[in-house]
Amino acid sequence: MADKDPAALLDAARTWWSTEIIDMKPGVIRFRGYPIEQLIGAVSFPQMIWLMLRGSLPSLNESALLEAALVAAVDHGPQAPSIAISRMAVTCGLPLNGAMASAINVLDDVHGGAGEQCMELYADIARHLDAGLPLEQAVEAGVDAFMAAHGKIVSGFGHRFHPVDPRAPRLLGLVEAARERGVVSGRFAEIGRTVEALLQRRKGRPIPMNIDGATAVIYAELGFSPPLGRGLFILSRSVGILAHAWEQTRQGGRIKGPMPPSVPYSYTGPAPRDFPG
Repeated sequence: MADKDPAALLDAARTWWSTEIIDMKPGVIRFRGYPIEQLIGAVSFPQMIWLMLRGSLPSLNESALLEAALVAAVDHGPQAPSIAISRMAVTCGLPLNGAMASAINVLDDVHGGAGEQCMELYADIARHLDAGLPLEQAVEAGVDAFMAAHGKIVSGFGHRFHPVDPRAPRLLGLVEAARERGVVSGRFAEIGRTVEALLQRRKGRPIPMNIDGATAVIYAELGFSPPLGRGLFILSRSVGILAHAWEQTRQGGRIKGPMPPSVPYSYTGPAPRDFPG
């Protein structure tokens, strides 16, 4: 390295990390070209999220729809593993950052991935539509492919706790209002409702869209890619995780397990036996 041109080394150092997101120099901070001092107090947090992820600022109506989805998913109680983990982590001595990290780490395919998976389903159906299939056939093809890859549970529909998820109808109502104002096309809302109708016909009972299906509609309508759907959910749920971790910090307690000690677990191993030594 010593015999290399200093200018070339400096240029290599400058290009080692390349980003279009932030430009920072002494006394200067710009996000996507905008000075931070002009953004502070002028844009909302959802607008800032959009700017950071997409490189542009959303309209106020787009920002409001994004914000609604973020608000809807912040918490689902201690029965949600991520929330329970944040509280247990605090009682094991972790500070807030450790509790939040522990909780966020479980937001993977099974607990936390349904929104992204539902967005992928909607996107696959949209590709069938673009190829010329009628809506009903496109939905049939998309759902069949999804079930072949993931099993009989279709992410974004049905709920183990709520007969009807109270968040979904409200979000879909906001999407419809946004469609009427020309903010979104309504294409993915129509896809989602058609999936819901197909599942009801096949199962012989309602399988209502849940929070993951409804936020998937919103994120898809707003043009976010499926992987960002999971990232946005994690941003949203982090608020609930932080709130529960902080509440548990104030409540105190030591090594709080998933259930009270008075509630036994089931042992299913071998009967008592002697070591054959």
